[in-house]
Amino acid sequence: MVFTNWARNQKGTPAEVRTPTSVDDVASAVKDAARDGRRVRMVGTGHSFTGVALTDGVMLRPDALTGVRSVGDDGVTVMAGTPLWRLNEELARRGLALANMGDITAQTVAGAIQTGTHGTGRDTGGLADQVTALELVLADGSVTTARPGDALFDAARVGLGALGVLTAVTFRAEPAFLLHNRRTVMPLAQIVDSLDELTQVNEHLDFYWLPHTDACLVKTNNRHPGPATPPGAVKEWLVYDFLENKLFGAVCALGALAPGLVPTLNRVSAKALGDSSSVDASYKVFATVRKVRFLETEYAIPREHLAQALRELRDLVGRSGWRISFPVEVRVTPPSDAWLSTAYGRPTAYIACHTYHASPNPEYFAAVEEIMVRLAGRPHWGKLHTRDASYLGGVYPRFADFLKLRDELDPRRVFTNPYLETVLGS
Repeated sequence: MVFTNWARNQKGTPAEVRTPTSVDDVASAVKDAARDGRRVRMVGTGHSFTGVALTDGVMLRPDALTGVRSVGDDGVTVMAGTPLWRLNEELARRGLALANMGDITAQTVAGAIQTGTHGTGRDTGGLADQVTALELVLADGSVTTARPGDALFDAARVGLGALGVLTAVTFRAEPAFLLHNRRTVMPLAQIVDSLDELTQVNEHLDFYWLPHTDACLVKTNNRHPGPATPPGAVKEWLVYDFLENKLFGAVCALGALAPGLVPTLNRVSAKALGDSSSVDASYKVFATVRKVRFLETEYAIPREHLAQALRELRDLVGRSGWRISFPVEVRVTPPSDAWLSTAYGRPTAYIACHTYHASPNPEYFAAVEEIMVRLAGRPHWGKLHTRDASYLGGVYPRFADFLKLRDELDPRRVFTNPYLETVLGS
């Protein structure tokens, strides 16, 4: 079997593939791999652009480790292979919700947590910051539960699968709530000048800058008492399916065939943007359907450097001669206490740059990375980057503590792979 990720830029051929149906099955697979001198990795749904999930040893597929295990005062415990969309539905059925989410719900719970999926939020961070317990199978095949107060808890919430195989996750949930979603078109220059206000007055801020224009689509989500006023079926199809996927995909494909048209196409697209408003269940507002395949790099920088980074990025695109059809996405989160969270210890802004899958531009990504590195940026663990352990050790205060714990728990490196050897060292 050849494993290929969603973006089709990462492929791997494991020696063996297993689909465990229980925690005991996972423990047996880890013990067998350790005995045979093989590496073992649990994959998700392949939404990482890096090789974080690849292995030449035993690949564990999470398809049978799904569903809600329990609901209690400490939160909702779900099996690690549960897709986020299913978690949302199970919570909603119980009148519950997560306080914040990313915009992709195809990921598994474990995959999203381990690579640091973050979303955007003024008061609440990413998925890892809403975790209250983790169940893991360690390299010796033993099963343990990490809780707040344990070093393993702070290390393993964003653990890259390097400390153990996640088998269950407990989330802090709250009563279901509505979000008021507003979409507004604003000039990039105006956004840069009002970043502090925008981030302070909105619970969730997300905006997209369309290169070769000054146009940005600004999305704000704030809690609303109701009633719900969801977009109608026709509008939902027109905006989310046709305009943002089918038509956008056609525009990107045309730009790939005729790159010189990209600036004009982007300017036409900018004129087609419009304001809108709706109120709906939080998990429906957080989620975005993305059918156009792309490649992505994303960096987390100190929040105070966001305006400078945007100006430098705008100038870079303006002078480079590159034709960039995909928007640049910007989000913010509060500090995190998970050791390898990209938001660890600081208010954080995220800048994500994309290219259409048929028009890769490594020079663009490399130039963006140079800007972000100068601003003490931390690359998203699941997005394309070229940083290694020597660099990452300088931007993560608890990096050495993570490596020490890894040495204790997995001295034989049962859970490693080439990507981890680069970002964590051998």
